[in-house]
Amino acid sequence: MKRLTFLLSVFALLLAACGGAEPAAPATLTVMTHDSFSVSEEVVAAFEQANNAEVVFLQSGDAGSALNKAILSKDAPLADVFFGVDNTFLSRALEAGIFEPYKSPLEANIPRAFILDPEYRALPVDYGDVCLNYDVNWFKERGLALPQSFDDLLKPDYKDLLVVENPATSSPGLAFLLATIAKFGEDGYLDYWAALRDNGVKVADGWETAYYTDFSGSSGRGPRPLVVSYASSPPAEVIFADPRPAEAPTGSIVADGMCFSQIEFVGILKGTRNRALAEKWVDFMLDTAFQEDMPLQMFVFPVNGQAKVPTEFELYVPSSYTPATLDPALIAANREKWIEDWTATVVR
Repeated sequence: MKRLTFLLSVFALLLAACGGAEPAAPATLTVMTHDSFSVSEEVVAAFEQANNAEVVFLQSGDAGSALNKAILSKDAPLADVFFGVDNTFLSRALEAGIFEPYKSPLEANIPRAFILDPEYRALPVDYGDVCLNYDVNWFKERGLALPQSFDDLLKPDYKDLLVVENPATSSPGLAFLLATIAKFGEDGYLDYWAALRDNGVKVADGWETAYYTDFSGSSGRGPRPLVVSYASSPPAEVIFADPRPAEAPTGSIVADGMCFSQIEFVGILKGTRNRALAEKWVDFMLDTAFQEDMPLQMFVFPVNGQAKVPTEFELYVPSSYTPATLDPALIAANREKWIEDWTATVVR
């Protein structure tokens, strides 16, 4: 009897120990992004709860700067996942070998046109068009017509009115440069930029500086009523205004060939110690919860064909225009030279 009592006591203690065991500490997943990345707290919290994880976002400058940081640190990666490389910089990331291949099951919901890497080292997350944005009231008050072509920007009426981003450090800046190359060709784009420089174009390091410091639109306080931004920027001006205006205070100039399509990608960084969790995060970014949150956070369109877009996008984003395009292989072969030649012409 004493032996039975002893065994029952030990069993009870073991049950108590098991029942009171501390839950496993959450794993930390570090996601490197550009500074414009944004996601709702509740969306991230849902991922964390479902995967017993803590997500840390490492914002690392504009898209070009963030990618440079990821490449320079590839032998000792600063993060597990990188989000924000776009189709203008994608070949640089792939050539540097910073990503591990991963074909997400959610890839089946993405149109083939967005899949630019057949090895699935980088998967598309969102897309949008880089266009000129303008301050509606500024042009209305002065009775000045909007420019409707690249050549219009060289006219004296538009002197000192435009701010662009540096293509060496900014993905929208590079997208706008590529649009001019698509228009004027490799033999003519530098002459165009020299003329644009003579007409007072200002170059900012990144989108946030250009839009919030130099641009005169309602979110900016600067003197320039023309800025390189996105076709989806006007709905942002409506959504964040208090009270909301009946019309957007800014607009996009979407004359044929003046916009350039931009796709952003996510990839698992080579050397991650959290491969399984990193895969789950990539899946999460491609699933509908994240995809439907993204438009009102970063004002881009989801690539998941099952995700819905907000009403504001339908109201304030132009729906019919033809953006400029360039063969990705041509961009990959010439991007660095184009940027160097642009820098020598415009900045130096």
